[in-house]
Amino acid sequence: MAADLVVVGRVGRPHGLDGSFFVEDASEEPARFEVGATLYVEGEPAQVASSKRSGGRPVIRLDRPVPRGRELTVPPDALPAPDEGSYYVFQLVGLDVEEEGGRDLGRVADVSPGLANDVLELDSGVLLPMHEECVRSIDLDAGRIVVAPGFAAPG
Repeated sequence: MAADLVVVGRVGRPHGLDGSFFVEDASEEPARFEVGATLYVEGEPAQVASSKRSGGRPVIRLDRPVPRGRELTVPPDALPAPDEGSYYVFQLVGLDVEEEGGRDLGRVADVSPGLANDVLELDSGVLLPMHEECVRSIDLDAGRIVVAPGFAAPG
């Protein structure tokens, strides 16, 4: 994926014979897949030529054929601003994480959904809950997340 594009879905199994397909791992933003919307496949733009839902999932056809399994992406500025105190995963991946007091815990490798809250997965193997008791501050400009002590094993 191009570093400046954000994944909003993936080309899934075909639906019908006209080139339409299910969008796997689809963004929750329905306008993303409306007719006329621009998506990028392997960095090249493609227009949504038809759009419907089947079984609650988006089914689209693009203005050109695209291989199954390819990522559907958009530029970050095409995304709506997140709610106050909310972040997109791509904004958090790569941020340095440290405990209050300065102990380095690693970098965010991914954010995964948890039962009660999302979980920060660090490249060091540490897992941290995205909860206000753990996460004290997120500074996107400084590229840093500060967490409360006691959530990571002593180092």
